[in-house]
Amino acid sequence: MRFDLTPEQEAFKVEVEKFLHENLSKSLADKVRFGASVSKQELGDWTKVLNARGWAAPNWPVEYGGTGWNLVQRHIFDVACRAYHAPQLSGFGFNMVGPAIIKYGNAEQKADWLPKIRDAQLWFCQGYSEPEAGSDLASVRTRADKDGDDYLVTGSKIWTSGAEMADWIFCLVRTNHDVQQQKGISFVLFDLSSAGVSVEPLYAFNGKRLWNQVFFDEVRVPMSQRLGEEDRGWTVAKSLLGDERMLVSRVAENKRILGNVREVLAAQTERGIDLPGDVHDEISALEIRLQALEMTSLRILTEADAGAQIGAEPSMLKLKGSELVQAQDELLFRMVDYLALPKDSSHLEEGPVGPVWAEYVASGRYHHRGYTIAGGSSEIQHNIIAKQVLGL
Repeated sequence: MRFDLTPEQEAFKVEVEKFLHENLSKSLADKVRFGASVSKQELGDWTKVLNARGWAAPNWPVEYGGTGWNLVQRHIFDVACRAYHAPQLSGFGFNMVGPAIIKYGNAEQKADWLPKIRDAQLWFCQGYSEPEAGSDLASVRTRADKDGDDYLVTGSKIWTSGAEMADWIFCLVRTNHDVQQQKGISFVLFDLSSAGVSVEPLYAFNGKRLWNQVFFDEVRVPMSQRLGEEDRGWTVAKSLLGDERMLVSRVAENKRILGNVREVLAAQTERGIDLPGDVHDEISALEIRLQALEMTSLRILTEADAGAQIGAEPSMLKLKGSELVQAQDELLFRMVDYLALPKDSSHLEEGPVGPVWAEYVASGRYHHRGYTIAGGSSEIQHNIIAKQVLGL
């Protein structure tokens, strides 16, 4: 199948690439390119640059600072950003709680929170999973007891990405213990600097602080910071999880990684390293898989833009996109060989031990192992495809 961009789409692509060329600093792009950590300040500065152009929130309605782009335009924008190694903005604010505020928030909440998210003044993290409520979110035990016009929140959340940098958390809490599980949950937002909140790190296998466990000890949260109706937070949570389901293919990220694969191949060849003879064949196979993934993604996005009802097909994109990232990671890891061993040495004063392009290959490989779990595990995606696509 061929999918050629229209002249208008090509012009839009050129416009985005010109903006990135003129506004994205090389130092920041190199951090993303090689897998180094991007600071909150750096990400905030880039967010402000995009917001000034009106491009920080492509999936928001125009009246709330969105772009008015269709899904294919958003795909083109995402691919261009990743190709130029632009850092991804905070998904918790722009892709999750932002759309939820737009859909369920009152006028005061929208006026207060949305502009701050767009301009990197308010950073969120997600408080869903708990030690005994991971995939089964309806089993949340963190409770919110009424005390006048406030809730007193007690409990804990786990696997909370970015809590160490976040200002606020959006959180599922139990406000009613006498009804069906899903009907007794509320959706609240509150300041992580509130009395009674503590954040403890959880480190990944690569030594990075990718997650946290957050504890709440009678944290006072005004009821005015609840999103939607009391005991109806499950509806808000489901909507939030579904807002980005059409853009789960990781096409842009896969293209960025494939570019790194080609660069490492060239660098190792220049160093005189004799790579296995099947590396070129493997790269060709990865390119074919990526082309098939992108064509399928663009077909579904085009149908959605035309008003078609899209069912469970995005599960295929999520499944194959995540697996492709991991396949490229494995090839990169083998290509850099022993240079992957002194990983993440940026904390050393003398800097990287080996070439900069090899510095974070191992770290990325370990991090991306979670891609087939986060956002719905591969097993869940297989079940969805079997039932809703294949009718098994």
